[in-house]
Amino acid sequence: MTSTPGDRALQDDVIRALADAPYRASLEWRRRGLADPARVERYARFLARHFYHERIVHFFKYSRALARVTGRAPEAILKSPIFDALLPTLVLGSRETAAAVARLVTTHVAAGRVPIPYLADLLRYEEAMMVVEAGARVWRDSEGKEKAESAEPRCPETVEGTVLLHLAYDLPTVLPKLLQPWTDVPHAPERPTTLLVARSPHGRVAVAKSDAGVAAVIGLADGTRTLDELAQGAGLHPAELRQTLQGLVDLGAVRFSTGS
Repeated sequence: MTSTPGDRALQDDVIRALADAPYRASLEWRRRGLADPARVERYARFLARHFYHERIVHFFKYSRALARVTGRAPEAILKSPIFDALLPTLVLGSRETAAAVARLVTTHVAAGRVPIPYLADLLRYEEAMMVVEAGARVWRDSEGKEKAESAEPRCPETVEGTVLLHLAYDLPTVLPKLLQPWTDVPHAPERPTTLLVARSPHGRVAVAKSDAGVAAVIGLADGTRTLDELAQGAGLHPAELRQTLQGLVDLGAVRFSTGS
């Protein structure tokens, strides 16, 4: 048996109601009377906790590794009144909701009982990873290819959601150690470090160390500057700019806008 467009529209509406709390509370949804509101709400809240449990465990895995000394497991916020208070506003998968949930986690973990010098940097890094991963993405390769083939490339622009983190500690040196067996909390060198966090159109989050040239390109690439203008503003030779842009495009941090 095949489903009709009407069936698919109904399914999409139910899925939206389960994922989107403000829509679930709207008159537009409630007047349809498709399901018992209390049962829908219970199931939606179950889905929300499951959805963000997976993301917190993944993106805050370093804080989880430190929980035996901080006394603060990141996922514990999912059973707290502050998370319950957030439930009526949640839209699963949105960047705004990811930011709100990540802030709850960072506040919770930061209140741990053991001072760790680089903890604030670590939490900013983990929060950025969770937020950058969220949001709409391309699900089929053909969508992006068709658009690219139908338009002429224009000027490079920084992809929305790309983050530059200016840290006081060299986190990349300590992150692998946190996931290995340890007795004393691993040490991170106190050394200014800039990290670029970006996401590909398909949702792959990547992190790379950044230098002044990369940071300048990220700040200047607004879709209006030509390559020559970008090279001049960033203080890079054209060859250096092309190499930098290629790396940023591969990471998902920069794209070339297309005409209509």
